[in-house]
Amino acid sequence: MRALLLVVAGYLLGSVPFGVIVTRLFAKKDVRASGSGNIGATNVARVAGKKLGAAVLLLDAAKGSAAVALALWLFPQAYALHAGVGFAAFLGHVFPVWLRFQGGKGVATALGVLVVLLPVSALIGFVVWGAIVLITRISSVGSLVGGLLAIVAGFFSGRPIEYAVLGVVLLLAMLGTHRGNIQRLLTRQENKL
Repeated sequence: MRALLLVVAGYLLGSVPFGVIVTRLFAKKDVRASGSGNIGATNVARVAGKKLGAAVLLLDAAKGSAAVALALWLFPQAYALHAGVGFAAFLGHVFPVWLRFQGGKGVATALGVLVVLLPVSALIGFVVWGAIVLITRISSVGSLVGGLLAIVAGFFSGRPIEYAVLGVVLLLAMLGTHRGNIQRLLTRQENKL
């Protein structure tokens, strides 16, 4: 029962819409009404500036990290539970109950989950994302390539296999949340930062 409550708590923590909250408080805007309409850090940066975008990136990552850190603290050897809580936090961001299940793409929250469970993989993914964004100015390309390389690294990390499997699930889910981006990339119409 405690494990189930922890998964629910992970979802609820992940569902906190920091992109909406931060842009309303500090920019007096609704991020959903501008740019791509997404609540994530990339659109916040477009709509409200890079500083607020960076703040949302950190907050969205922190909620993923906090959820799995709590699971690790309460159940240190329950690797599948850690992965389940991490995935629940990701789903909370993508389908937040507070926004009628219309959330973000989950990249920052997935990063936060991996920072705790697969820290070296998370670092690799983040560095690759940053390098690709600097070169192409297209966040979606950086997110997907960085995610792929992070997952590959996860299988060689020596960490529990459940964590690497979670990485694969998160990457597949992010392919789903990036469907529109992938279509725009194929037609060379993807938005730049």
